[in-house]
Amino acid sequence: MRAGRMLPVGLISAAVLAYEVLLMRLFSIVQWHHFAYMIISIALLGFGASGTFIALTQRWLVERYSAAFAASAALFGITAVTSFAVAQRLPFNALEIIWDPRQLGWLAASYALLILPFFFGAICVGLAFCRHPAQIGRVYAFDLAGAGIGALGIVGLLFLVFPSTALRFVVALGFAAAAFAAMGMVRYRWLAAGSLGLAAAFVAVLLPPSWTAPEPHMSQYKGLHMALEVPNARVIEERSSPLGLLTVVESPTVPFRYAPGLSLANTQEPPAQLAVFTDGDSIAAITAYGGDPAKVAYLERTTAALPYRILERPRVLILGVGGGEQVLLALRARADTVDAVEVNPQMIDLVRNRFSDFAGGIFSRPNLHLHLAEARAFAATAGERYDLIQIPLLDSFSAAAAGVQSLHENYTYTVEAMRDYLAMLGPDGVVAITRWLRVPPRDSLKLFATAMASLEADGVTEPGRHLALIRSWNTATLLIAKSPFKGEDIAAVRSFAAENFFDISWVPGISASDVNRFNQLDQEYLYEGALALLGPERADFIARYKFAIAPATDNRPYFFDFFRWRALPELLSLRTQGGAAMLDWSYLILVATLVQAAILSAVLILLPLWIRRHTLGKAFHRLRFGLYFLALGLAFLFIEIAFIQRFVLFLGHPFYAVAVVLAGFLAFAGLGSAIAARWAAAVGGGSAVRGIALAVGAIAVLAATYLLALPSVFERLLAFPDAAKIAIALLLVAPLALFMGMPFPLGLGHVGARSETFIPWAWGINGCASVLSAILATLLAMHVGFSGVVMIAVVLYLVAPALLANRLRSEP
Repeated sequence: MRAGRMLPVGLISAAVLAYEVLLMRLFSIVQWHHFAYMIISIALLGFGASGTFIALTQRWLVERYSAAFAASAALFGITAVTSFAVAQRLPFNALEIIWDPRQLGWLAASYALLILPFFFGAICVGLAFCRHPAQIGRVYAFDLAGAGIGALGIVGLLFLVFPSTALRFVVALGFAAAAFAAMGMVRYRWLAAGSLGLAAAFVAVLLPPSWTAPEPHMSQYKGLHMALEVPNARVIEERSSPLGLLTVVESPTVPFRYAPGLSLANTQEPPAQLAVFTDGDSIAAITAYGGDPAKVAYLERTTAALPYRILERPRVLILGVGGGEQVLLALRARADTVDAVEVNPQMIDLVRNRFSDFAGGIFSRPNLHLHLAEARAFAATAGERYDLIQIPLLDSFSAAAAGVQSLHENYTYTVEAMRDYLAMLGPDGVVAITRWLRVPPRDSLKLFATAMASLEADGVTEPGRHLALIRSWNTATLLIAKSPFKGEDIAAVRSFAAENFFDISWVPGISASDVNRFNQLDQEYLYEGALALLGPERADFIARYKFAIAPATDNRPYFFDFFRWRALPELLSLRTQGGAAMLDWSYLILVATLVQAAILSAVLILLPLWIRRHTLGKAFHRLRFGLYFLALGLAFLFIEIAFIQRFVLFLGHPFYAVAVVLAGFLAFAGLGSAIAARWAAAVGGGSAVRGIALAVGAIAVLAATYLLALPSVFERLLAFPDAAKIAIALLLVAPLALFMGMPFPLGLGHVGARSETFIPWAWGINGCASVLSAILATLLAMHVGFSGVVMIAVVLYLVAPALLANRLRSEP
């Protein structure tokens, strides 16, 4: 079989994976990142549905293979744009599900729409398996290699164009696959191929953008949407990259006054500001500055200014500089030098170049050193020593209050991260972290517990002497000191809090009479929580608390996961009284999505399989074969997703990790599929089952090695530039992915030789397992960590060959 016949498979696979990654970007703008992730997981049920459809129409479709492939690929292109355009206009809002049952209907409608492109794209690949049963390894290789190229290619494209424009190229790729497939038609091949090729070119180049690049309609609950509701507010600049959509908003009628944690005692009006929203939500402010530090004196009345009362002319490191607010505070406090770290180069460009005059050129100051890096990577590799490390507040209050961040892997607030920060401090240095204040508290107490764990890991026996915590009406700032606070430091904290009407929740020597004086709460949760965490009953307090506040680690970096099942009934009962704001919506919706996915998988796969059971051989073999492909689908995605989440730390951004690790696994698994038959012949004596057994043995050894080695490898290589780290990431996943690409085609060939009618079912079962595993992997990682997810995957891989072993004796 010529490679040219496989080109349409590679093209459509590239289009489908590019579309999947692109949807993550688009829905991150429309809703929030993890709602997008869950919708896409359900949409992938299109793969399972395609297997069912092919199984029911296999003979008719295979006889018309080229025409059916071309039609399906063209329909992918059409539905890729129309499904998104319609889905984003549905009145669905995930935050309303708990009190508005109608939202479940709109969610189901979103699923139905987004299934369509994946359904038509998967039909193409499933048909190729059925059309070429003797060449399954090559089909799977082109499928995976094309998918890997598509996943990585869309990232590069998003550096050049906006996500809505990139959608046009994905549509064109679908039509291109259709054009190449049409060349295999017996009749009208040149007419069909030429027409589809012209359609691809027309979509990519000539069609008006508004037809194939619908602008995202943002949730009304996002900060940008609310900001633009103000009269005369307008967007004055927009920048897009894989790291986010930056939108700069000017509001002359009702000026922005963004100063989190500002004291009620402040009397100075902040200067004019421009708001910079990331993906329509997380906000940073660019403040008008004429060079006079007195004009920003109000910043000294925020909780984030506390460390400057303790330190004189400090050497400062700001991890996450945003629009430069903390730079202005450091200038006002006469900092000696400032190192500012920012992960998004477009944010730096906005402040340093586009709005330099407005911002007073603060990013060009001689004592300011800008670093384009991820905060954790910089902290792990910098050779400097600092007096103050500031971690400012950059996420939005609405996102925090709604619990939409609970599934977000965040390596900034883990125990290992705190140890890295402390290692960068001079003898009297301080780490200052500001978070939104939520009542009852979650972030602040979890941060306090994490700081304690990091100090104790460094040999500190009395962590309470190294900690200070104050709160305003809406923020809390925690200080973590390298050395125990001195008497004058404690006096400075008390004086600062009293002057600004801030409440002290913890400082060495505090008593009950010192707390809850200004911003009064019904109960002084933070003080009582700090006492409990520092006392002998810490473990019991963490276990009994209504929210999950155990320290986050690099193995379980879900700092914003506060959900506890036992608190759910009480919170639901309070939803009409404001209790809904206490729920972590992401977790609940993920669980609901898992239940829906399981039900839909049963309807799409198990029910039709049972109806057509007479065509698939003995029940015993149907069950074993089905379980084999179910186990492979779960295990492959478990490892893939665990590695994606683990590589977030190394590559510096979730989107990079998704694209690079996904591309690496798919491309090298494709190579493994291509050589699978030779592997079985060389090491298994021609036995597919023996070849599978040896391949999964290699997977188990490599996975265990990675679990032990990756942390130290990352630590040594974090300082490398992004291009080098991308190449290293691909090299790291290559050996494991190579062997992971073998069990599916070998098993499919083994089963297909006995019952070709089972091939589409196997494809569908594997697809539905992928959907379930995408959701399950995240839930499991939150409870047992990435290492636990990988070990479960290894067990599934090791069990899989036994499900085919009953045929071992009949093999040559």
